[in-house]
Amino acid sequence: MLRSLRNKRSLTDKIGSNKVENNELVVKKRKHLTIKSDTNEITSDSNWKPPNWEQTLDNIRKMRKETVAPVDNMGCDQAADRNEPPEVVRFHVLISLMLSSQTKDEVNFAAMQRLKQHGLTVDKILEMSDDHLGKLIYPVGFWKTKVQYIKRTTRILKDTYNGDIPNTIKDLCQLPGIGPKMAHLCMSCAWNEVTGIGVDTHVHRISNRLGWVKKATKTPENTRIALESWLPKDLWREVNHMLVGFGQTICRPIGPHCDTCLNKKTCPSAVSNSTTIKKK
Repeated sequence: MLRSLRNKRSLTDKIGSNKVENNELVVKKRKHLTIKSDTNEITSDSNWKPPNWEQTLDNIRKMRKETVAPVDNMGCDQAADRNEPPEVVRFHVLISLMLSSQTKDEVNFAAMQRLKQHGLTVDKILEMSDDHLGKLIYPVGFWKTKVQYIKRTTRILKDTYNGDIPNTIKDLCQLPGIGPKMAHLCMSCAWNEVTGIGVDTHVHRISNRLGWVKKATKTPENTRIALESWLPKDLWREVNHMLVGFGQTICRPIGPHCDTCLNKKTCPSAVSNSTTIKKK
């Protein structure tokens, strides 16, 4: 009976902990444990680099030149109207990044065109009803939530930044709906300042497939830390755009074109896949 009560109490504690952690604690716990592992790797072997990474990178460049990916013409950096004043262009970049989460470039780009036709400025967004804004950005992923994020962020920009956007990672990440990936991309595309590698699902997946992280990473943020520990900083701006397009066209989430990839003989995932096929 005592053991049963203890087990029941333990299960209750776990469930209660998970409820609380959904907002903050789970994220902190996982982030702490994972980053600690990555940090220990960097500290213990700061000279580590993946084998043949330069040749692998050059091969990806060659493949990217041969195929146009959605990100090339419809990525977040392409959605801004460069004829507008600088602060408006920066606002366009930020909004495009906010819409991009869980959304294909084609859908995001179309939503940005509708917003710009209406007038995509801080004042115009604040004047717009939530319902109208939702109709303009639909069907981007989680559009209802993004309506609230955009409205709240725009109000902060108006009240705190005189209608412009923040120019630091710290301040950008304090805006509703903005995480490290968006913040680093925003600094690069809006302020022309390289502060870190923007790691989305494509960069995260490909980095693990190629073995560009010493130990497999579970989150894009941990992948960013791992990549920045060895990749030369002058390549940080290039690697996001290049790998995103590579992931959209060749190294796809499902059904990657390993047979036509120039790195098929050295990529750990391609070698693993070919071995599996032979065994079958």
